[in-house]
Amino acid sequence: MKWQQVQEGPSAVYVVVLDPGEEALAGLTAFARDRSLGASQVTAVGAFSEAVVGWFDRQAEDYRRVPVQEQCEVLSLIGDIVVADEGPTPHLHAVLGLSDGSTRGGHLLSGRVWPTLEVVVRDSPAEPARTHRPDIGLALIDPG
Repeated sequence: MKWQQVQEGPSAVYVVVLDPGEEALAGLTAFARDRSLGASQVTAVGAFSEAVVGWFDRQAEDYRRVPVQEQCEVLSLIGDIVVADEGPTPHLHAVLGLSDGSTRGGHLLSGRVWPTLEVVVRDSPAEPARTHRPDIGLALIDPG
């Protein structure tokens, strides 16, 4: 992974480029924790050699895993980084383009980068946190 801070100040902006073979979610989590990010927006494009997206099943209160076991284009990756119990944690959604022109999308559970993932992270001085909502089965941003 390589990164560069392209805007200074309380609303810092970073460009992060993940290398071939890196696991996207693990890499972005490590970056967020290293930089102590707490309220960031994330956008990215690139490609994965394989990925898993998830669809939240309300009754099971868990994600149904949707494996993508082929090279795919990251057509859109958006989300946020907010502090959770374990520290800054990305929450990302992805739309992945397949070789036949179809797509798969959902909550990004994993993605093996190939050949690159180009990420823009926009931090802010806000300090929202995720709070587990037992009634929903998810940790959601609690604006206070």
